[in-house]
Amino acid sequence: MVTRPETGSSDAVGGDDATTVVLDPTGTDSDVRWAPVEPAPKKRHLGLWIGIPAAVVALGAAAASLVLVAPGTSVAGVSVGWLTPGAAAEAVSERLNGTELIVDGTAVSAADLGATIDAQALASAAFEERPLWNVTQWFGDPIAAPVAIDAEQAATAVRDAAPGLYVAPTDAELAFDAASQTYVVTPAIDGEGVDPASVQSALQQAFDGGASSVVIEDPSMAPLAAHTTTEEAQAGADVLNAMLSSAGFYIGEERAVPIDPSVLASWITVSTDDDGGVVFTADADAIQPVVDTLPGIVDRDPVDATVITNSAGENLWDIQAGQTGRALESTDGIAAGFAEQLADGNAVYALPVVETEFKTTALARSIDVNLSSQWVTLWENGKAVDGWSVSTGKQGAPTYPGEYTIQSMYPMQTLYGTYRGPNGEDLGPYVQPDVKWMMYFNGGQAFHGVYWHSNWGTPSSHGCVGMPEWRAAQLYDWAAPGVEVSIHY
Repeated sequence: MVTRPETGSSDAVGGDDATTVVLDPTGTDSDVRWAPVEPAPKKRHLGLWIGIPAAVVALGAAAASLVLVAPGTSVAGVSVGWLTPGAAAEAVSERLNGTELIVDGTAVSAADLGATIDAQALASAAFEERPLWNVTQWFGDPIAAPVAIDAEQAATAVRDAAPGLYVAPTDAELAFDAASQTYVVTPAIDGEGVDPASVQSALQQAFDGGASSVVIEDPSMAPLAAHTTTEEAQAGADVLNAMLSSAGFYIGEERAVPIDPSVLASWITVSTDDDGGVVFTADADAIQPVVDTLPGIVDRDPVDATVITNSAGENLWDIQAGQTGRALESTDGIAAGFAEQLADGNAVYALPVVETEFKTTALARSIDVNLSSQWVTLWENGKAVDGWSVSTGKQGAPTYPGEYTIQSMYPMQTLYGTYRGPNGEDLGPYVQPDVKWMMYFNGGQAFHGVYWHSNWGTPSSHGCVGMPEWRAAQLYDWAAPGVEVSIHY
């Protein structure tokens, strides 16, 4: 017989509330039955009313085990056991927000450092790895929680808290140098400040260790780059100097109106953008006065060409080179357009012009020498335009008949040769200095001026065609290399 703890021995048998537990004497019967001594009273179903709340509790516990993190779980020292993932994320975030660094005696909060942690992802991972229902994951090792900081924001916050630990960098400078007429760069100088990596490491240690604050003593230092580096300034100088060398108003490939480097530099303002890069702007109002002068410089009438040709029409010489006429269509918008180009690093501005073509006059010229009459005739476009008496080669040193062209021309030479007798015999050398207006047409035979005789109309030379110096000068100016020469009787 076994009695419930709340009954006395006198109540073991008999009595209205007495119950008896009958155990199988053989020990093999595990069935335990409540045996009433008196006839069983009417059932009151009390057990049903007691069982319903118990079932609810059991179901609630089962449901909770499906949404809560296992007990004993911690994320970087923050206990998140028995919490939902959402509550766990909030606890981790609050823990980070309550952590601060002490730098040179001044507190800097995690928020000031731009510290962040993916609390939601960490909490979700903790629940997935260690749900409450999985008792094998209870009281596991702490879960690491990497903390990130905004390096730039952290550097600013720590510098504000401990300015004595910082040496400010010096930006590179870019300016126009009037002496060299170029843009020159003054290099940047790096500064020094607390290394953001050491700040992140200290914050991580404090967070992992559960400390609400940590003092950074003797922090690691790191160089601080200038906002505008030497390389960025030099890149800007290279663009600007290239602009200086090419700046102008162009018509085709011709730089019709060059721009002086100092003038161009006065139009341009150099500054830096948010990233420290060099940028340019140009003042259209400063450009406009130069634009106003363009019509007087650019506009011109056409100049007709005059050329010497041979009988085949091939151009031998330009007496007057032709020049196309041109006029600006309009100056409207040129200053603003050039300012936009300069801001983009382009100093070559193409002017809108209307061109007028020139005309060409061709003069087909040739020289005719009659050995019989000792006369030279100048022909132009099929007409004789001038002629005069000459002196050609004498007996023994003739001027050879044939069709030739002028090969080369020299304003003055000293002539060396051999005197020839009537039969071509050698009579000794000669030297004739300062012979003017040499025009060679057949080897050593040439037209030239003669100052040592005036036997015009009589063969007197050693094979050349001689004439008065003023006539030779006239022919020199009239002829050109390639002009055809006809020698005949």
